[in-house]
Amino acid sequence: MTASYRIPLCRPSVTAATRERVCAVLDSGFLTEGAVTREFEAAVQKYLGGGHVLATTSCTTGLELALRAVGIGPGDEVIVPDFTYPATADVVAIVGATPVLVDVDPRTMVIDPDAANAAVTARTRAIIAVSAFGNPCDYRRLNAIKQAHDLIIIEDAAPALGASYEGVAVGRLADISVFSLHPRKFITTGEGGLVVTDNARWAAWMTSYKRFGMETDGERPLPSFVRIGTNFKLSDILSAVGLEQMSRIEPLLARRRALAARYIERLHDLPGVTLPDVTPGGVHAYQSFCILVDRRDQLLKAMREQGIEVQIGTFALHREPVFAVGGPARIAGSLTGSALSYERSLALPLYDALTEEDQDMVVVALSAAIAETLRS
Repeated sequence: MTASYRIPLCRPSVTAATRERVCAVLDSGFLTEGAVTREFEAAVQKYLGGGHVLATTSCTTGLELALRAVGIGPGDEVIVPDFTYPATADVVAIVGATPVLVDVDPRTMVIDPDAANAAVTARTRAIIAVSAFGNPCDYRRLNAIKQAHDLIIIEDAAPALGASYEGVAVGRLADISVFSLHPRKFITTGEGGLVVTDNARWAAWMTSYKRFGMETDGERPLPSFVRIGTNFKLSDILSAVGLEQMSRIEPLLARRRALAARYIERLHDLPGVTLPDVTPGGVHAYQSFCILVDRRDQLLKAMREQGIEVQIGTFALHREPVFAVGGPARIAGSLTGSALSYERSLALPLYDALTEEDQDMVVVALSAAIAETLRS
């Protein structure tokens, strides 16, 4: 994500129309959350086919909103896949609950429903499912666990806008879904997030909480502050960036999927490379194109030395000092799938402006780096 790379890992799609929308907000004199943010939320709602959509400062604060809205706090447990960015578990600890780390299926790198089911206790209130890299979770199995144990499913759908499962858009599958608008996501506002739920009561509570606990009833000229809250509002300046990109979401998605298909075609027979599976019944959004390789760190270093930015997939939380034994999390069962995914996952460059020539250079460089590791 730096200019020093010939081929960066990602590059946001910013057009002249994006600049025009942002300048229009600047010229308006109204820069905080307002009409443009409402328009952005409405565009996402239309794309998803419904739900209450709330823009927030990040996916992380969106997940915190979700946990607080459903009343999760001290004494509660929330099941979290171990293979995820730390924010997924951080928010559980932030609200005072205990994150319970469970394994992922190394073939798909999403939460293993059997591991989640085995981790349920009398204190379990929710599962945070993570649609890793844009690959949707197995909701047939997750919903069975939810119903059997009367749980709430919150989806950390950070990279999964545009993904679907059995014909239903991610964002419409969990009780509450939260998307990221970070620059690695193809719909971005720089920093930001989107919370989606069908529950009107939760949506109203989250809207109030992210505005300092404010509520208006339409009758009084001034709002009332009815609860302790904070400021998780997304400004109109940032929303203008996302709003313009939402007008291009289908071609942006189509381009990512076409590039992903080209990677799959060129890498499926390459020795030393394993292509992860898409969840059965799922349609991948390909926020990232991750492969599994041996000697991942050697390959990462070799690729970067050739001017091609690659990155690890994400983290195995139990290996991070903050989540080690004795920390705020409980480790449930074997985490071998997570460890394998962490050790072997490698994200390749993928973005709208990536040319086929650039992509071929990535494949050639990867092939050469693998050959070199086999000789060493």
